[in-house]
Parts: sequence; structure tokens; C-alpha cells
Amino acid sequence: MRRVISAVASAAALALAVTACGGGTSSESAAPAKSVAPAEVSGEITWWDTSDATKEGPAFQDLIKDFQAKYPKIKVNYVNVPFGEAQNKYKTAAQSGSGAPDVLRTEVGWVAEFASLGYLQPLDGTPAVDKADDFLPGPASAGKYNGKTYAVPQVTDTLGLLYNKQLLSKAGVEVPKTFDELKQAALTIKQKTGVDGLALNVDSYFLLPFIYGEGGDLLNVDTKKITVASPESVKGVAVVEDLIKSGAVGKPAVSDSYVTAETAFKEGKAAMIFNGPWANTDNLAGKVFKDDPDNFGVAPVPAGSVKAAAPTGGHTYSIYAGSKNIPASELFVQFMASADSQAKIAGSLGLLPTRTSAYDMPAATANPMVGVWKTVMDTAVSRPWIPEQGQLFAPLLEGYQNIVTGKADSKAAMDAVAKKYSELLKGWSL
Repeated sequence: MRRVISAVASAAALALAVTACGGGTSSESAAPAKSVAPAEVSGEITWWDTSDATKEGPAFQDLIKDFQAKYPKIKVNYVNVPFGEAQNKYKTAAQSGSGAPDVLRTEVGWVAEFASLGYLQPLDGTPAVDKADDFLPGPASAGKYNGKTYAVPQVTDTLGLLYNKQLLSKAGVEVPKTFDELKQAALTIKQKTGVDGLALNVDSYFLLPFIYGEGGDLLNVDTKKITVASPESVKGVAVVEDLIKSGAVGKPAVSDSYVTAETAFKEGKAAMIFNGPWANTDNLAGKVFKDDPDNFGVAPVPAGSVKAAAPTGGHTYSIYAGSKNIPASELFVQFMASADSQAKIAGSLGLLPTRTSAYDMPAATANPMVGVWKTVMDTAVSRPWIPEQGQLFAPLLEGYQNIVTGKADSKAAMDAVAKKYSELLKGWSL
């Protein structure tokens, strides 16, 4: 239910501090503040949105229109920045003190790094962190660094097993619940239908369910130990190596791997794929699902010998420490991360809210994919929220690619990854 608060009550509850903030300076060292009612806040802010410009961007732009209708004195400049370019582009702008946006759609793995570099504004005690107890614990934890909040959860996600119900039925196989069942189902589908049973996306993030499933991980943050080459992690990677060698998957593409695997699935050339809720719209527009959306199946990733688990992903809203319009930025983040806004995005795009209350709102429940993915989220586990987290994927990708191309087996590939991690993580043990 939408919560209605009078304008007077809102002004009293949301009175915020106007701070003088120069490039790279946080509010902790700012001058004493004066209170300004939210309705009186004015300014111009720029938001870098890193979502898909065609499939997702328009929905977020609609929210901006709603925000500006509520706060007519605040102008929002919307800029869509390709996700693959955003991290380095933001770091360059923030470091130079010129060109960084007031608000960034920040991938969860970037928060600790940006905060450690002093690029992000602390948000505790501001309107941006509104109704904090309504946020799901996992997504909320990704916005914290050294005990302080630097980002507010926007959407959350994980990986699931997506499948073509008709192809599985034609092959006479059930939705696989274990890695062993995944291999057998994929081989049977190939034998009985001629279609690849499983399409692999050769990407670090998509390798994690196999590592987690056998009890492995990239790191043990508590003991500062590199575990990517542990027996458990290597065993998980070996599951993928076996899927490739056995013919259970089609020959994986190394370049443009995501697009290749996704295209094969939505065109009916592969029966199963690992992907996340961000791909709902793309898949349901595909050849085999657009006229038969009920053919689109979603299940938790299969389990290894230890558990079924997939990484927690998602995005947050963060505010640049050098913003000249922090009060306006805080109100923008508060609005965009509200339960109402999250429910609207969930309903239109199938993206998962980070607020508990949003899941029960009619706007969200109208999209059946939201309820399906909420169940899948039970298998999600947090990644290591450390400043170097965003740099862990490149070495792992190289190792994965070496396995796919036959340059190294699982053990040799992960040993090489561990060595690169040791160069990155000073003071960590192997």
C-alpha cells in the first residue's frame, strides 16, 4: 500500500542539511549546516544510469518525470552510460575532480573501491537512507564500507537456471537440481532433439555457481586467504570443464560469449542457460518465448556436492563526494529507491526490488517474474565486499577462457588466478 504523508509531516521528517562540499570532500568535514525543507530544495543534478539504454532506460526516465513533478525546483539530467565503460569513466572523472555525475548507478562490486578512494558521499543520517530496515540485508550490505553507508540499494539479482520447457519435455527430462543431473539432462536433450542442452556464457560471474556449489569461493575475507585455487574451488571449475569435454554444452564462444549464449537460448538453439532477471525482457521477446511466455522457465541454479548457490548482484545509488548539489541528490536517491519506485520498476521490467515491502505492492505482483525470482534469490550469497572486489574478475575470466580453449586444465588455470590475486591483494595468504 502506498503510504501517504502530509506535506507538513514530510517537511518535518525529511528536513536535511545543506553542506558546502568541494571536489573529493565528504560531508564529515563540511561547514555547519542549515535546515531546508525538501520542497524548497533546488538545484541541478546529473544521474549516470548504466542500465540497458533501450530495454530499461525508458522505465527509469519515467521515474525521473515523477520525481521532477514532486520536486519541480530540482532538474535532473539523465545520462545513459554503457555499463562496461562506467567504472573506469567514473574513476577518471572523480579522480580529476571534473565531470563526475552527482548520482551514479553503481554496481554492487564498485562501492567499496569508490568509497575507499574518497569518491563517495557518506549517506547515514540523510534522506537517502530512508526506512533502512525495509531493505533486504544482502543488498544493503553491499552499500557499506568500514561500517558506513555509501550507497543505497536499487535492484538486486542473482543467477538462475533458465530453461525452455518444451525442449525439456520433448527430451523427457526434469529440471536439473544438481550438477550431475544438469550434465545428464543436457546430453539427453542433445541426443533426442538435436539442440544443445546447455549454452555457457564464458564469464567470471557465471563461473561462481559452480565454485560455490562445491564449497569453494574466491577469497576468505575473515582470514585474508586466497581460496580460488583451493580443492573445493578447483572441483567446482572442473564441473564446467567436464561439461565442455563431455559435449553436454555446445562449443562455448570466448568473444561475445554472453550475446552468443543468450541468442542461442531465446532462439531455441539451446535448451538451458544460466542468467539473471535482467534478461527477462530480452528472453521473453525471443523467437521461442514471445508468443508463448509460459514456455519460459526459471529455477535455482543446480547444486554441487555442497549446496546450490549463486552470487548476489545488483546495483545501488551513490552520490559523488564532490557534488555541488548533495541535498538534491539525497532527495533523488530517496525517491528512486523508495518502495513505490522499486515496485514500478519490478512491474515493468521484472527487476527485483531491494525493499521487502515492494514485493507485496500491486505494481510488482502484476509481473509474475518477480515472484519467481524472489524464490531463486534464496540461493544468493554475498560476494567479498572489499575495494579490490571489482578487480577479481579479469584474472578469473582469463583462467576460464584458458580452460575453454584447452590451454590449461582447472587446477593449472586456478593456480594462475591465485597467483595474480596474490599480486593484487597484498598481505593475503595463499
